Parts: sequence; structure tokens; C-alpha cells
Amino acid sequence: MDQARIEELLRRLRMPRMRDIFKEKIEQAAREDVDFGALLGSLLEDEVTSRDESQLRLKMRRADFPFAKTLEQFDFRRHPKLRRPVFQTYLDPSFIKSGGAVVLIGAPGLGKTHLAVAIGTQQALMGADVRFVKVQALVNRVLEADGPRERESILKPLRKCGLLILDEFGYLLPNVETGPILYDLISARYERGATVITSNKSVGEWGTVLQDSALASAVLDRILHHGDVYHLKGESYRLKDKNLDLEDEAA
Repeated sequence: MDQARIEELLRRLRMPRMRDIFKEKIEQAAREDVDFGALLGSLLEDEVTSRDESQLRLKMRRADFPFAKTLEQFDFRRHPKLRRPVFQTYLDPSFIKSGGAVVLIGAPGLGKTHLAVAIGTQQALMGADVRFVKVQALVNRVLEADGPRERESILKPLRKCGLLILDEFGYLLPNVETGPILYDLISARYERGATVITSNKSVGEWGTVLQDSALASAVLDRILHHGDVYHLKGESYRLKDKNLDLEDEAA
């Protein structure tokens, strides 16, 4: 079979990586007297590797992480009540399969989003469909949607993804529609996927955040059934070297 025909077949089979390199591989095989099976195996390995890399890039783009962070980069010494081995368990595929949840609560600059992104990144690297969203931005998109169909197109991927990260849960503008939107999303994911939430408000304040205590209780009931809550305390990473005296600044 001539090379033009091989190239056409590879195009029809949608094997772009193999199509790019097969001529070079044939020449290499001829020089090194490689048998056909070894040549075919090498081509297929390259194709699979290329497809895996493309899928990973796609998953990372879909996740839309605000920055790159790993669990190894998190300074657990600043948070002695947080245990690295415990957080390692959230990097395992079983976290998603069990429909687990993690709620990270604390003031700004303590590493809540860092931990959330670290968990999400590792899950994405293992093939999970991960989505990262800032809660207020999500609510805005849903409220501004042009009808039920567009609203559904926004929420459906978040209901179905393996891991959903809801960042900055406490920073919500007052709106009576916010609670029902978030309840719909979280209840749809209950025992079907994992969820990580970061918040500057304690769970006891979520009724005020959502402007509906009953709805907040229903949300928490689903999150905490298979979930864990962690409180991060201490000095902000971003301000630790600034030596600010806020009272003097105010004066």
C-alpha cells in the first residue's frame, strides 16, 4: 500500500498524530530493520499518547482553574489542624465515586481556593470532568440567561460533572433567586458527583447568605451527608509580609 493511501486512511480514522509521523516511522523501521508489529505498535502508542494529552488539555480548559496549584505547594505547617494525609484522600477517584464533599471555611488569603484547585487539578489529571466556578459569577450568568433553554445549558454541565468547585460561596449579593438556583444544582449532584465549596461564612451563616434558612438547611443536609467541613484560621498569605496596621491606616 502506498503512503498516500495510508495517509488517507489515517485521515478518515481521525488519527492526526499517526498521520504526521508515519512516514518518519516507516523510514526509521527500514533503517533499523524493525518488524511490522513493532512499527505498528509504536505508531499506535504515539497516537494514544497524543489523544490522551489532547483530552487532558481539554479537561483543564473546561475546568477553568484561576491558577495552577498542587497539594504539595500548600503549607500545612501554617494550619496544624489540617492533615495532609486526609486531604490526600480527596485526590483519589473514590472521592468522586462516593459523591463526597469538602467545605473550606475561612477569611480571605488562607488558602481555601488553593486547596480546592489542588484537589480539582489532580482529579482532572486522572481523567475526571472538573468545573471551577465563582458562585456569584455563576448566579449572574443564570439570572441573565435568555430563557429556560439557555439557563439549562449553563447548569447542565455543572450538574453532571464529576467534581464541581464552588468558590467564594459567602460573597453573594442579596437576591431571592440565588438560593433556589444553588439548591437545584447541589441537590441534582447529591450522591452523583463530588463537590468542593469555599466560603468566608460559616455554615451557620448560610441561611443569611441565601436569604432562606430552610433552603440553606436543605443545601447543607445534602453537602454534609457525605462531606467534611474544615475551618482555616490565621494570617492571610497575601498580607503576611506587608506589616500593615489597619487602625493607623484608618486614622
